[in-house]
Amino acid sequence: MCLRRACRYIVATSFILLCSLLCVSLLFDTSSLTAKPKQKPAVVRMETTAGLIRVQLSDETPIHRDNFLKIVRDGVLDSTLFHRVIKDFMIQGGDPDSRVHATPDGQLLSPPRDKQLGDGDLGYTLPPEFDLPWLFHERGALAAAREGDDVNPEQRSSSTQFYIVYGRSWGENSLGKVRASLAENDIEMTYDMWQTYLMKGGSPHLDGTYTVFGHVIEGMKVVKNIQSQPTDSLDRPLQDVILLRATVEK
Repeated sequence: MCLRRACRYIVATSFILLCSLLCVSLLFDTSSLTAKPKQKPAVVRMETTAGLIRVQLSDETPIHRDNFLKIVRDGVLDSTLFHRVIKDFMIQGGDPDSRVHATPDGQLLSPPRDKQLGDGDLGYTLPPEFDLPWLFHERGALAAAREGDDVNPEQRSSSTQFYIVYGRSWGENSLGKVRASLAENDIEMTYDMWQTYLMKGGSPHLDGTYTVFGHVIEGMKVVKNIQSQPTDSLDRPLQDVILLRATVEK
């Protein structure tokens, strides 16, 4: 008699458990528990008169990423110059005032040489998105240009102007001085950053003050070629380097 009751109890308990699991499966769509595939980071293709550069944008700087994608899709960067080039440092572009225009006979008309470039924008700025130690000024970094601290203490970024770091090579002594200088402003150069600068080069003195929002994935030879061009007193290449077209890759 006790054995029969025990069997009935087990059967009843199993039935109740099965019903409970069925109810849970009906209440909750278990398919939503499956992890969604992570989207690939956005890539922008820059066709220049010096060759092709492809940059990947960081998802860790969403404001700068989305703004850059917007101005690329709107054609803001098309036919503009790399108007400021400094050897062993960086190449800068994105000034709408540097746009090259085509004449009726098909010739390209650049802004006059005596025109000061670098002040053009879209009438707004972006809040900084520093992401140290993950995004820093290693060779190939894509970063946002901005006005200096004296007129821009919040270190807000330009809406359109950007630069690509080429930088210089570093020895331990010279890099140590930069590291100490950064530390005075509570900016830490981690071991990984230190090793990257020693191995690859870059511009570490800008870390923690300018927003890095991507990096070059193709075309560093093109960047090297542009940054080595002879320039005038305003750091503009003597032979204009034009960003012919920027597009978002699908």
